[in-house]
Amino acid sequence: MDRSHQTGAGIAARPSGSIVSVRGVSRTFASGVQALGDVTLDVGEGEFLSVLGPSGCGKTTLLRLIAGLAQPNSGKVERPAGRNEIGFVFQEPTLMPWATALANVALPLRLAGLSRAERLRRAGEALSGVGLAGFERSYPRELSGGMKMRVSIARALVTRPRLLLMDEPFAALDEIARHKLNIDLLTLWQRERVTVVFVTHSVFESVFLSQRIAIMSARPGRIAAEFAIPTPYPRDEAFRTSADYAALCRQTSQQLAAAMAVEVQAA
Repeated sequence: MDRSHQTGAGIAARPSGSIVSVRGVSRTFASGVQALGDVTLDVGEGEFLSVLGPSGCGKTTLLRLIAGLAQPNSGKVERPAGRNEIGFVFQEPTLMPWATALANVALPLRLAGLSRAERLRRAGEALSGVGLAGFERSYPRELSGGMKMRVSIARALVTRPRLLLMDEPFAALDEIARHKLNIDLLTLWQRERVTVVFVTHSVFESVFLSQRIAIMSARPGRIAAEFAIPTPYPRDEAFRTSADYAALCRQTSQQLAAAMAVEVQAA
């Protein structure tokens, strides 16, 4: 399938100055299940890219390959190589229940060998940056689901990475919390100037957040379509209720349906 697809934004160009380059990557598990097949994708420096697709299409596997947490069976992944240059936010907050929010966020800095004073200072700044100033001494059991995810995001950002990988971080939250965190995430992205690759199965979330969307086909996952979302930032609730947003969601849904239909016909 041609990897250039058109929406109201026009044809998505391959980004210049890529921070991530995935070339012809395939991944097959020990069980024999092929998760990815011949994936090629670029992520531009400073870009907000969403990877959209149905459950089981290999989105998480692709993110883990980009992070270096797994290796492809074939193909090549180029990514930032320096220590602490990649932050990863998982589907669950994965916080240490016996540690305070401050200690959870400071953990990567402790592992990196920073002094206690420096890591506590930076962890406090990171918590403040996600709207949790005043909750430094709170334990995970005392926090809501959205607050736990904010701690997880702060922990991923505390090392000041160039690349932030997010694996459906808001999927388990209620709609109100999810909408608020979407807006706050965009504020963080613009302030921190970090590159974000955001995995989701929500058309609505991908359109609201992204500069560009890459749609994956059913397993074995491939990049079936890429296109830009032209709406300028900042984006807020007014955009979410606009006719432009509705039209972009409709176009994105059509692209996703087309990718699924191709796979069904191929099968």
